Amino acid sequence: MGPLRRGLILTLVPGTAWAEVCDKARPGWDGTQASAVSEAVNLMTSPAGLILLLISALALRFRYQWVGLAAVLMWTAFITMVTMADPTGIRADAMVEGCIGPPTLFIALAAAICVAIVLWTKPRTPDDPPPEG
Repeated sequence: MGPLRRGLILTLVPGTAWAEVCDKARPGWDGTQASAVSEAVNLMTSPAGLILLLISALALRFRYQWVGLAAVLMWTAFITMVTMADPTGIRADAMVEGCIGPPTLFIALAAAICVAIVLWTKPRTPDDPPPEG
Protein backbone atom coordinates (compact mmCIF):
# COMPACT_ATOMS: atom_id res chain seq x y z
CA MET A 1 0.00 0.00 0.00
CA GLY A 2 1.50 3.31 -1.05
CA PRO A 3 1.88 6.38 1.13
CA LEU A 4 -0.94 8.18 -0.65
CA ARG A 5 -3.50 5.46 0.04
CA ARG A 6 -2.23 5.01 3.61
CA GLY A 7 -2.61 8.77 4.17
CA LEU A 8 -6.16 8.73 2.78
CA ILE A 9 -7.13 5.84 5.01
CA LEU A 10 -5.66 7.50 8.09
CA THR A 11 -7.60 10.69 7.42
CA LEU A 12 -10.84 8.72 7.66
CA VAL A 13 -9.98 7.33 11.11
CA PRO A 14 -11.19 9.53 13.99
CA GLY A 15 -8.21 11.35 15.44
CA THR A 16 -7.50 13.53 18.41
CA ALA A 17 -9.31 16.49 16.90
CA TRP A 18 -12.56 14.56 17.08
CA ALA A 19 -12.02 13.69 20.72
CA GLU A 20 -12.63 17.33 21.77
CA VAL A 21 -9.95 17.18 24.45
CA CYS A 22 -9.30 20.90 24.18
CA ASP A 23 -12.82 21.64 25.37
CA LYS A 24 -11.90 19.87 28.58
CA ALA A 25 -8.23 20.89 28.91
CA ARG A 26 -8.54 24.56 27.89
CA PRO A 27 -12.14 25.66 27.71
CA GLY A 28 -11.91 29.01 25.80
CA TRP A 29 -9.09 27.97 23.50
CA ASP A 30 -9.09 30.15 20.37
CA GLY A 31 -7.61 27.53 18.04
CA THR A 32 -4.07 28.88 17.77
CA GLN A 33 -1.19 26.45 18.25
CA ALA A 34 0.21 26.72 21.79
CA SER A 35 3.96 27.26 22.01
CA ALA A 36 6.45 26.76 24.83
CA VAL A 37 6.31 30.50 25.57
CA SER A 38 2.53 30.61 25.79
CA GLU A 39 2.51 27.52 28.00
CA ALA A 40 5.16 29.05 30.29
CA VAL A 41 3.14 32.27 30.57
CA ASN A 42 -0.02 30.28 31.22
CA LEU A 43 1.60 28.21 33.99
CA MET A 44 3.43 31.17 35.59
CA THR A 45 0.25 33.25 35.72
CA SER A 46 -1.85 30.43 37.16
CA PRO A 47 -2.82 30.89 40.82
CA ALA A 48 -0.23 28.32 41.96
CA GLY A 49 2.46 29.94 39.83
CA LEU A 50 1.73 33.43 41.17
CA ILE A 51 1.77 32.20 44.77
CA LEU A 52 5.08 30.45 44.18
CA LEU A 53 6.54 33.58 42.58
CA LEU A 54 5.48 35.59 45.64
CA ILE A 55 7.00 33.07 48.07
CA SER A 56 10.18 32.98 46.00
CA ALA A 57 10.41 36.77 46.00
CA LEU A 58 9.99 36.85 49.78
CA ALA A 59 12.69 34.22 50.25
CA LEU A 60 15.06 36.14 47.99
CA ARG A 61 14.29 39.57 49.47
CA PHE A 62 14.72 38.62 53.12
CA ARG A 63 17.22 35.76 52.54
CA TYR A 64 15.17 33.30 54.56
CA GLN A 65 16.72 29.87 54.11
CA TRP A 66 13.72 27.90 55.35
CA VAL A 67 11.28 29.87 53.22
CA GLY A 68 13.63 29.30 50.29
CA LEU A 69 13.68 25.58 50.98
CA ALA A 70 9.88 25.52 51.16
CA ALA A 71 9.68 27.47 47.89
CA VAL A 72 12.06 25.07 46.12
CA LEU A 73 10.06 22.07 47.36
CA MET A 74 6.79 23.67 46.26
CA TRP A 75 8.25 24.47 42.81
CA THR A 76 9.29 20.83 42.57
CA ALA A 77 5.80 19.64 43.49
CA PHE A 78 4.21 22.04 41.01
CA ILE A 79 6.49 20.88 38.18
CA THR A 80 5.75 17.27 39.06
CA MET A 81 2.00 17.91 38.99
CA VAL A 82 2.25 19.71 35.66
CA THR A 83 4.37 17.09 33.93
CA MET A 84 3.47 13.78 35.55
CA ALA A 85 0.08 13.96 37.22
CA ASP A 86 -2.67 13.69 34.62
CA PRO A 87 -5.78 12.32 36.33
CA THR A 88 -7.96 12.90 33.28
CA GLY A 89 -5.50 11.38 30.82
CA ILE A 90 -6.08 14.07 28.20
CA ARG A 91 -2.86 16.11 28.49
CA ALA A 92 -0.98 14.12 25.83
CA ASP A 93 -3.92 14.34 23.43
CA ALA A 94 -4.28 18.07 24.11
CA MET A 95 -0.58 18.56 23.31
CA VAL A 96 -1.05 16.69 20.04
CA GLU A 97 -4.11 18.77 19.20
CA GLY A 98 -2.21 21.97 19.99
CA CYS A 99 -4.13 23.61 22.82
CA ILE A 100 -1.42 22.79 25.39
CA GLY A 101 2.20 23.54 24.62
CA PRO A 102 5.32 21.78 25.84
CA PRO A 103 6.22 22.72 29.44
CA THR A 104 10.00 22.74 28.83
CA LEU A 105 10.46 26.52 29.05
CA PHE A 106 8.40 26.64 32.24
CA ILE A 107 10.52 23.88 33.78
CA ALA A 108 13.71 25.74 32.82
CA LEU A 109 12.42 28.99 34.36
CA ALA A 110 11.36 27.24 37.55
CA ALA A 111 14.74 25.52 37.78
CA ALA A 112 16.51 28.86 37.34
CA ILE A 113 14.38 30.37 40.11
CA CYS A 114 15.21 27.43 42.40
CA VAL A 115 18.95 27.74 41.69
CA ALA A 116 18.78 31.46 42.42
CA ILE A 117 16.99 30.81 45.71
CA VAL A 118 19.52 28.19 46.80
CA LEU A 119 22.53 30.34 45.90
CA TRP A 120 21.15 33.59 47.30
CA THR A 121 19.94 32.18 50.63
CA LYS A 122 22.98 29.99 51.35
CA PRO A 123 24.51 30.45 54.80
CA ARG A 124 26.99 33.29 55.00
CA THR A 125 30.48 32.69 56.32
CA PRO A 126 32.72 35.25 58.02
CA ASP A 127 34.88 35.39 54.88
CA ASP A 128 31.97 36.60 52.73
CA PRO A 129 31.99 40.29 51.79
CA PRO A 130 29.27 42.41 53.42
CA PRO A 131 26.05 42.76 51.40
CA GLU A 132 25.82 45.83 49.21
CA GLY A 133 23.07 48.32 49.58
